[in-house]
Amino acid sequence: MDAFNTRIPAGVWLLSAALLAVALVLPFVLPPFQLRLAQQILLFGGMAIGWGLLGGFTTYWSFGHTAFFGLGAFAAGLLGQQLDPGLSVAMKLLIGMVFAVGLALIAAVAISIPVLKLRGIYFAIAMLAFAEILGEITKAFDSFHGTSGFPLPALLMPGLTKVQLFYFLFLALFIVNVAVFVWLRRSRIGMGLTCVGQDEDTAAMLGIPTERYKLIAFVLSAVLTSIGGVLYGYSLGFISTGSVFRIDISLNLILYSMLGGIGTVAGPVVGAALMIILTQVVLGDLLDLHMALTGAVLIAMVTLAPKGIMGLVQKFWSRRSAVEAKT
Repeated sequence: MDAFNTRIPAGVWLLSAALLAVALVLPFVLPPFQLRLAQQILLFGGMAIGWGLLGGFTTYWSFGHTAFFGLGAFAAGLLGQQLDPGLSVAMKLLIGMVFAVGLALIAAVAISIPVLKLRGIYFAIAMLAFAEILGEITKAFDSFHGTSGFPLPALLMPGLTKVQLFYFLFLALFIVNVAVFVWLRRSRIGMGLTCVGQDEDTAAMLGIPTERYKLIAFVLSAVLTSIGGVLYGYSLGFISTGSVFRIDISLNLILYSMLGGIGTVAGPVVGAALMIILTQVVLGDLLDLHMALTGAVLIAMVTLAPKGIMGLVQKFWSRRSAVEAKT
């Protein structure tokens, strides 16, 4: 328990403060294209951290987190169309976000009853099926406008461009994801989830409330993902099934986590930054190679660095410290 309750070193706080200061300045110095890349890194890197609330501690890897992403976007967007036209866009966004969070919480609790009883590949497939079902529902019923899509009003703030505004919103959500992850990792729940990942049956025998802990992590992850869907939908200004119920969103959350290091804070962000820059800058004109690159990177990481880039960094520093200790 002591390992979970130790204080965060002062150096970590200083580094975090420095990085936050840099992040706050970036919108005013980066050109629009680079700022959009930073937006995506914050949004999807942050959601990958949120995905790790369950998948990072346990062997429960969700291949269907796009279900909550799309649910949040559709819930907020459709509700916004029913609200008083006189309400400001910011108020519609806030009300829609509260509604989306409530709906995601209910959906997560409901789906957790059957899926959290499954393990491994069966859990992954069940979540994938859940996401596909929700996506098909939005296309099957005309009231959801999933096939044709529907517009969302533009959210504006004096003194900021739309790109700058959503950068700050994604940054805020990123900070929330990090804070929740750090809190969970350092709590009794985090220790229990870690035990689940090592041996769930033994953890249950030792009296750890595994089902309750898994439910808490699952619901928190779902709620944070739904908020990401709300903000993403408003940033696009248009929502359709194809824009938010995308399987590649779920797969990318896993890929970013694996590439950077599952179960870490910095890992998913590093993974997101590398893959987004590779696909949209280095291979920006070669869209057909994106999936091939993703597959190649995944195979390489599983084979050469199963603990991700952060694992390699930790291994390097451990070896260096050992060498310095000997000398």
